[in-house]
Amino acid sequence: MEIRHLNRDELVHENGLDAQRLVPWPALNAPFEGSWCVIRPGTASTPHAHHEYEIFVAMKGEAVLDHDGGRTPFVAGDIVHFTPGERHSIVNESDDDFEMYSIWWDRPMADVFVAKHEAGE
Repeated sequence: MEIRHLNRDELVHENGLDAQRLVPWPALNAPFEGSWCVIRPGTASTPHAHHEYEIFVAMKGEAVLDHDGGRTPFVAGDIVHFTPGERHSIVNESDDDFEMYSIWWDRPMADVFVAKHEAGE
């Protein structure tokens, strides 16, 4: 067993939010990547779309999903899935940090996972 710890003091500001990539790491062969994300009060992640599939898991607080279909409340305990090409961002209109975990994947990540798994890595 190995634990990868979140270091809140060293989050990197990118894409309009503060984050730490927790996956990948050498001890884990996974068909996805992931990042802990903090959206500060009164800010928003950069609107974007990409070729990967993506899931956001709301962990703490409340925010608004701004997406191709409009604006939707997003609160701790919620999970959302974005398909490739779907524009999205998170808007924090509250007075507290909003925290979530983002997981994304695509076919090449899955192919690398399968190849390593079959090789016994």
